[in-house]
This record gives sequence, C-alpha cells and structure tokens, in this order.
Amino acid sequence: NHLAACCCDCEELDEGCDRWLTCRSLPPGALERIADAVTDRCRVPWFTGAIKINVSLVPPLVLLPVFLHVAALHFLLGLVILTSLPAVVLWYYYLTHRRKERTLFFLSLGLFSLGYMYYVFLQEVVPRGHVGYSQVVLLTCGLILMLAALSRAKKDPGYLPIPAGDDKPSHQAFPSKTVRGSSNGLHGVAASGRAVNGEAKGYSRALAEEPEGVKKDWCAKCQLVRPARAGHCRLCGRCVRRLDHHCVWINSCVGEQNHQAFILALSFFMFTSVYGITLTLDTVCRGRTPFMALFYCPGAYSDYSSALSFTCVWYCAIVTAGMGYILLIQLLNISYNVTEREARLALRDNAGRRLLGGLVIDTGQYNRGFLCNWGHFLSLGSPLPQRSAEDIV
Repeated sequence: NHLAACCCDCEELDEGCDRWLTCRSLPPGALERIADAVTDRCRVPWFTGAIKINVSLVPPLVLLPVFLHVAALHFLLGLVILTSLPAVVLWYYYLTHRRKERTLFFLSLGLFSLGYMYYVFLQEVVPRGHVGYSQVVLLTCGLILMLAALSRAKKDPGYLPIPAGDDKPSHQAFPSKTVRGSSNGLHGVAASGRAVNGEAKGYSRALAEEPEGVKKDWCAKCQLVRPARAGHCRLCGRCVRRLDHHCVWINSCVGEQNHQAFILALSFFMFTSVYGITLTLDTVCRGRTPFMALFYCPGAYSDYSSALSFTCVWYCAIVTAGMGYILLIQLLNISYNVTEREARLALRDNAGRRLLGGLVIDTGQYNRGFLCNWGHFLSLGSPLPQRSAEDIV
C-alpha cells in the first residue's frame, strides 16, 4: 500500500490495499471512489501547472497498435482480435450509455485510428512503389477535409439558451394540466416576447394566456419551453434545436447547427477509407479485385509488412462497415425528414410506419417529399426572416 501511495496518496486506495491483503471484501462503491481518485491524480507537469489527463483517451493510444501488431503475427490471431475488438467497443458503449456518462474514448479511438492507419499506409504501402504521388495527395486531401468537417461538427449543435436570473421560470408558474412534455415540439402559438436565439423569453406570460388544455413542450431540467423538434440530451444536460441524437464518436449532440457537417464528415470518411483500402489491397494482393482480395489474399502473411497492412485493411473494413450503416440511416432519415430521436419516440409510442425493412421510421409529421425534405435539410442553420412553419404547430 505504501508503494501504491507513491502513485496515488488517497485513503480509499490505502484501505482497499489493506482489505485485499487481509482477504476482506471492499465496501460498496469503493472501486468507484478509487478510480475517481486515480483519475483525478493522473496529471502531466506543465509550466502553468499540472494538466489533468482524461483516462479515457489513453486505452486507444496504447492498445490499438499492440492489438494490430499481434494480429499481424498469424491469421488465427488476427481473426480472434478483429472479432473481439467490435465486441469490446460495443460493451464499453453499453456501459457508458447505461451510466449516462460522457467519454472521450470513442473520439480518441476514431482519431487515433485515422492517424495510425495513415501512418501504416505511408510506412508500409507507399514504399512498395505501386501507389502514385497523386493518389497519396488525393487520400491526404480526403483526410484533411474529413477532419475539417469533424471540427465543424464538434461545435455548437444548436443549444437552447438557459434562462438565468429573473428570467428563469419556476415549476409553479406552469399548471400541470396545461403544461406537459411532448415529443413533437411546441404545440400552439406562443405569445411574442424578447427573443434569444429565436426563443421567446416571454413564455411565462404566454402560457398564462393560453386556454385550458393547450400542451407545451416544457423541459423541467432546462426550465424553458422548447420549439418544435427540439429535445433534451441527458448526456450533455442541454436542450438542442432539432435534436437528432448524441453521437459518441464526436462526443457531442447532432442538431440543427452541425447536422450538415456531421453528414459531410461521414461522407469524407467513407471516401477516404474505401480509397485507402483499395490502394492497399492493390499493393498487397496484386492482380485481384479489392473485394476478392479482402477475403482471399494468398501470401498476405508471407512477410510481416504485408501482414500488418492486410490486418489494418480488415480493421478499416470493419470500421467502415459500421460508419457506412450510420451514414445510410442518416441519409434515409433526411429523405423522410425524420430525426433519429423522433424515430425512437415513434417506435416507443407505436406510431409511424416502418419502411425499407425497418431501416427508417416515417412519422409523416414533417415529410413533404424527397426534394422538399432535402431542401429543408440543406437550409438548416441558415438565418430566416421569420419563424418557420415547423416551429409553430
């Protein structure tokens, strides 16, 4: 326990070591407290003071290269590792989603995977001489565009302003029989008031003037009335305009302001990944089509360089398949003008129609046709001279 105290001088760790040495069980919540203390003490010395390290950033940086290099040693090792990695990632996602925790693990895994795959491509594939300079430039441009779109998607998704001071209403100001949560947005016409980011701040007076039975979409946590299609994210703790979903891969919500950038980032990723996989397979498995070489590539494990490149190709293919499914669902939802949140609520309430084998749920509330739906999506985030029809139902 004294050796462990050199790394983390905390009472919880000291007590845990004593109980472990004496074969006694730990009290409830002891492991969580020890993990929190260790996490708080993981810091890097700096000129302005020690910088705290987010522990969720570390595992991908350490484990991913190790797993890929081990998988390149033998075909069976590669099969076991590449099969277990998605299962581990899904398990961690389920764990954090159940605890309603935000984590940088998935963002770190995605960014480091991109950087490491690009490094392996430059170190192992390009020196073989089968990839031209223009192809490397094109792949690099796709990667840069994807990172630029990802940076834009990480910005404000369209958070609604939280009332502060005297403007923050109380629950008593809203009778329970006239104000209820609604998943479909703001019902009725709100009275005009001071506008903040498009929201009427005079909603207290507006609700008082509304007749009996009119339902408002009131968020008890943010203490505000939400416009149509807005929703509260339990991970971010904020209400977001036209909330689609909380994406763990960008550690942020996808809403009205960043939905277009999110689609662009996914599209550039698909292009870059598929193009890089094609170039690598053309180099490692000469004379075969990329699809056939992915499943049958004789001599891929003849040398370690080819084995590592082939293992990275399969890792990229697994990630690309998952991101491709996300992109497909997003494009279908945009075509029917439905958000992922609305589709989930429609399934819960047994409303809407299942289309295309259940890939999309058409609520029919905002669907105005393919062209109009895409026109609406492309105009998201643009300033309008007046409130749109979807903000008033």
